[in-house]
Amino acid sequence: MTTYGVWKNIDDGVSRKIHPPGKNVMMAEVKFAAGAAGAAHSHPHEQLTYCLQGKLEFTVGSRKIILLPGESLVIPGGTIHGAIALEPSILIDIFTPLREDMLTEAGKGEA
Repeated sequence: MTTYGVWKNIDDGVSRKIHPPGKNVMMAEVKFAAGAAGAAHSHPHEQLTYCLQGKLEFTVGSRKIILLPGESLVIPGGTIHGAIALEPSILIDIFTPLREDMLTEAGKGEA
């Protein structure tokens, strides 16, 4: 059984809901409590991030970016990035190609 569309806690104050993917692109919603952090990391996938609600400070490579509702940013594949929620926040993250690690987390391939 897959768990697409189900909120899962992924870190202190951070939860994620993975939506069913297409062939080459996928989307996830991410909720942050105020002060919660998405730890710095990188992956080979290109990522688009769109802020639905709140205010976050992103670090993308050596740049600091404040993201507000209605704003987006592109994170090139292989770039170290992370975020801190300056207030309760919700993001939409879009990845290409598919993040197999996240799809496995959602139960891809299970009956």
